[in-house]
Amino acid sequence: MPWDVLCTYAEVLHIKLPIQPNDLSSRPSPWRFFSCITKHFYPNEELITKETEFFTAPFEKDRLDYFYKFGITKLLDGGVYKAAYPLHDCRFNVKSQEESCPNERFLLYEEWAHPKSFYKMQPLNLIRKYYGEKIGIYFAWLGFYTIMLALAAVVGLGCFIYGYRTRDTSTWSMEVCDPDIGGKIVMCPQCDKECKYWRLNSTCEASKKLCIFDNFGTLVFAVFMSIWVTLFLEFWKRYQAELEYTWDTVEFLEQEQPPRPEYEAKCIYERKNPITGILLILASIVAIIVYRLAAFFAFSAKLRAQDLKELEPLKEYVTPQMATSVTASLISFVVIMILNVLYERVAIWITDFELPRTRTDYENSLTLKMFLFQFVNYYSSCFYIAFAKGKAVGYPGDPVYLLGKYRNEECDPGGCLIELTTQLSIIMGGKAIWNNIQEVLLPWVKNLISRFCTRGPSEKVIPRWEQDYRLQSLSKLGLFYEYLEMVIQFGFVTLFVASFPLAPVLALVNNLFEIRVDAWKITTQFRRIVPEKAQDIGAWQPILQGVAILAVATNAMIIAFTSDMIPRLVYYWSFSVYPYGDHFNNTMEGYINSSLSIFNINDFSNHSRPMKTPYNITTCRYRDFRYAPGHPKQYEYTIYYWHVIAAKMAFIIVLEHIVYMTKFVLAYVIPDVPYAVKEQIKREKYLTQVVLHETNLKLVSKRLKPIDDGIVKFAEVNLTREEMDSDD
Repeated sequence: MPWDVLCTYAEVLHIKLPIQPNDLSSRPSPWRFFSCITKHFYPNEELITKETEFFTAPFEKDRLDYFYKFGITKLLDGGVYKAAYPLHDCRFNVKSQEESCPNERFLLYEEWAHPKSFYKMQPLNLIRKYYGEKIGIYFAWLGFYTIMLALAAVVGLGCFIYGYRTRDTSTWSMEVCDPDIGGKIVMCPQCDKECKYWRLNSTCEASKKLCIFDNFGTLVFAVFMSIWVTLFLEFWKRYQAELEYTWDTVEFLEQEQPPRPEYEAKCIYERKNPITGILLILASIVAIIVYRLAAFFAFSAKLRAQDLKELEPLKEYVTPQMATSVTASLISFVVIMILNVLYERVAIWITDFELPRTRTDYENSLTLKMFLFQFVNYYSSCFYIAFAKGKAVGYPGDPVYLLGKYRNEECDPGGCLIELTTQLSIIMGGKAIWNNIQEVLLPWVKNLISRFCTRGPSEKVIPRWEQDYRLQSLSKLGLFYEYLEMVIQFGFVTLFVASFPLAPVLALVNNLFEIRVDAWKITTQFRRIVPEKAQDIGAWQPILQGVAILAVATNAMIIAFTSDMIPRLVYYWSFSVYPYGDHFNNTMEGYINSSLSIFNINDFSNHSRPMKTPYNITTCRYRDFRYAPGHPKQYEYTIYYWHVIAAKMAFIIVLEHIVYMTKFVLAYVIPDVPYAVKEQIKREKYLTQVVLHETNLKLVSKRLKPIDDGIVKFAEVNLTREEMDSDD
């Protein structure tokens, strides 16, 4: 029955409908002390749940928004119906026999979802027409993000090529590999007792790889990406405004939604407590951070380079240090994927505990929690490597211990930056491969099993609704997980790009597959989605803006504290020449020797002294800027150290101010709504007013009665006589 007819008769019959839940029922009862006894005389509430009590009022059509409306969602949740979905218009691989009426699903499959169309632009208008604005805006955002990634990928690839071509000409890397320099420098062990002394030139290959990522091109690329992310967000706002106008959602306001079935069932007993919700979120995040760091410490301790003896035959090709870093990163990735399931359940449990009233409130609340959990899950190990590992380790004679027992980890001999690069490449690459395989394989296997289990005895023609029922149903949070996957990737591309210029390249390749995989999935493997309106990408917009702001700080700190760029610049401009250096001109020669401090092996404590000393040495070297033994300030920081710290802080402040100022100027200069769209909106409003004005004139003219000619003549004669009388 049409909705207007239902509303009309409901108003005529004075049918009472709920207007709000009964908030008086939650007040404490004076008999609550006897509830433990009286509850046994009532039916089991776990089996027969109480219905929510509402205040009701006679229905009025003009006040529709004030009434609670229950529909198919509640019937589905209550098990009255198994499923409710709009039908696909055809099979996805069967062309319509009527040329004048092509099947839209077939067209979407051929020109959008098919792998052969990976290079084509998306038919957004047809996607919006077939699936609704909410799905359309997601694919519009994903396509725009992928196009913008192409520019970042080209620049990042250029920086990578520059670093690769200059790796063999780096002065400090050549000194590490030189048998007369790096070959004669014996380094101190990096752990207590079990670790051994080692020669610096054993890290020759690692230093060459580090040159690929730790160079001035990376600095330029980090600044470029900070500007790129601003341009991406600003241009997306403009493109989004164009879509809003084209799809007629400029003035779209989401109507008051009916309460979720879960809210109706539980709101008798529970109330939303925002303070409790916040505390649960904070407690969960702290627990996740502690667990992630504890796991990472355990893996790093177990995977010491010296313990990987089985790699001895391959050490010419794979160094133990690299094998340790790769193995730890792989195990970390596996832990991340396993913990995803746990964190998802925690986020949903906390959101259910808050009991949001509507579906939009539920999704917005879950979006923030899930992103925070995933942020910690995916990025905590990267933040640890970038900003914690190797930063507070002391020196060989007085190492720093965690809880007085566990010695703080030092960076691998090649430096923490190469470890961070390895971690990022494995997590990004592994996540992309796993997600794409899962999104393709899982729904296909489920549909295959469903078709096998529901196969009838005869080859009869199966109706369209039965064919669609055998397809997978997109969950209520299906689109939410697609956004989450891309936003996490966006974080990898922006937050740590200073250590991994190839991140945009990997993201671009993944997204080219992601668009077609998502298109293939919803076109061929899922039931048709109920169309929903949407004006923008919702709560994800401020999250992207927050990540963009944080990315400036993280990249500046990676360059300052994780890479060796600032110490090298300080040496080149100050300590390579008079009064600190012996060279007449600025040079990088001698940098390796100046960046390694000297330690007397007799100063080892009994707890940390190595069990073996294979070399005939009295001293060893370690990465730091401290005075040599025998100096009045032995093992204290040198003037070089304080110069480096001052330069790092100055670099962070200057870079952040320049980038933030540039971002602010760009955001101010680039309007959120294109001029052409503004003019079209003004023109549309003007035409609307003209149409309404002309319509009103026609209505007025229709209501006016025609005037008789005789009456008009009689009025004119009387008027003439009155004029003559007045003249007299």
